[in-house]
Amino acid sequence: MHDPIPDRDRLRALEDAGFPLHSLSPEQREVLQELSTQELTLLLDLKGRLDAAEPEVQAHSEIAGGALF
Repeated sequence: MHDPIPDRDRLRALEDAGFPLHSLSPEQREVLQELSTQELTLLLDLKGRLDAAEPEVQAHSEIAGGALF
């Protein structure tokens, strides 16, 4: 079964979500190009959840000096 998302669209979706693709090696980008639709969806969901939690983690880090994280 062929995956409905073209390779370049996978990379575009990751880049749009804030993944630093420019800092990855060609081999690492190739791995990301080969993600299944389910893998891509999971990765984007995790990135979104981590980004949403970032301000809270940063605030705790500043208050507690990073001792808790």
